Amino acid sequence: MSTMPALVNYAREPLSVELRDVKIPEIGERDVLLRVGAVSVCGSDLHQWQGAHSWHVNYPCILGHEFCGTVARVGSGVKPFREGDRVTSETAAVIDESSPMSRAGLYNLDPARRGFGYGVDGAMTEYVRVPERCLHKLPDSLPFEKAALTEPCCVAYNAVCVNGRVRPGDTVLVLGPGPIGLLCAEMAKLSGAGTLIVAGLPADKHRLEVARQLGADVTLEGGVLEHIAQHGDGLGVDIAIDCSGASVTLQMALKAVRPAGQIVKVGWGPQPLQFSLDPLVQKNITLSGSFSHNWPIWERVIRMINSGQVNLAPVISHVAPLAEWHESFEKMHAGEYVKAVLTP
Repeated sequence: MSTMPALVNYAREPLSVELRDVKIPEIGERDVLLRVGAVSVCGSDLHQWQGAHSWHVNYPCILGHEFCGTVARVGSGVKPFREGDRVTSETAAVIDESSPMSRAGLYNLDPARRGFGYGVDGAMTEYVRVPERCLHKLPDSLPFEKAALTEPCCVAYNAVCVNGRVRPGDTVLVLGPGPIGLLCAEMAKLSGAGTLIVAGLPADKHRLEVARQLGADVTLEGGVLEHIAQHGDGLGVDIAIDCSGASVTLQMALKAVRPAGQIVKVGWGPQPLQFSLDPLVQKNITLSGSFSHNWPIWERVIRMINSGQVNLAPVISHVAPLAEWHESFEKMHAGEYVKAVLTP
């Protein structure tokens, strides 16, 4: 067998995604050929499917960057892994290993970084070529369906626990209850948030129910600023985590955060702001961006998922074969599923 079915994003136009037969990839001496066990659907996969993304894609490109599986073949220079190992993979498929950011261990911020699913072929297929440096071994007790969510959990951990400064007793507001927002809410609760507020829109009713299962004290379908004005001393929340990406959400965060508070921005949105940042100055707010993750975060998050400290059961709405990708994409896009996982 020299070909395999793959979910290919073949052009910039909306809905330019289809199942195609492609060649099984060749590997280099420092690569492994990974047989995909599970790949979860990310919001960025949906954005590329809808043609609504703001990043460069190397078309045609196989989608999928949240994945795990079994090592099928190893390159001649690969030492720590062998055939049959259960592994998950980071997303930084291409980096400049000699760049200052890579040498500092912050290769996720290397300007040359290109990821699976847009920069190089991803994992919504049977086999994917992965550089050895991206791999982490998985405990035998961790099912692939959960291990496929390591990547979004790492995004949330980096946002809340590395770039964010949540402390026990803090009031934390999460704006946008998509998968990343829900996982950020869970990380905030684990970090000791005293009051955890998750806010969305009326269309987010199901996702806000999941937020409550993950520990949210309050869920809101609008009326955020009115609620916060009545909360505590009325000055605002300690930290707002913007997982929506819409300009209006950042503006809401600026109004919702108390003086000397923090905003962590995780969500992407290509539209201009169209409002003044003067409140950031006046209230002495810290605005922190958070992008991706690196090796130590992955090692820690794998342990947290395996131990059950991170609860993924409410987040995984549906597991389906690759052939049923379209229904999974549509139901995630509509908010009926929080997270769909495909099993190629």
